[in-house]
Amino acid sequence: MSDPAVFAPEGALTMQRAPALLAEGQRRARAGDLVVDLAAVSAADSAALALILDWMRCARAAGHALVLRNPPAGLASLAALYDIDGLLPLERAA
Repeated sequence: MSDPAVFAPEGALTMQRAPALLAEGQRRARAGDLVVDLAAVSAADSAALALILDWMRCARAAGHALVLRNPPAGLASLAALYDIDGLLPLERAA
């Protein structure tokens, strides 16, 4: 089994940028197991959660795994506010 691909979006994951990132994340999620590394994300709103949930659905439908690495604190707080933090597939510490 090969290592998962890494998708590392940069900058803001917000409503303004979500449409541009949607298809790229879907393509990568359908191609194989995927790590979404959010270390370079400078801002995130509810659109970021929508993107992540969509990418998770794409990966699952294609029989692949998707995990999140380095989620920003604001994104984790927002997920907790919406009571979906338990749905996010966070990478486990090595």
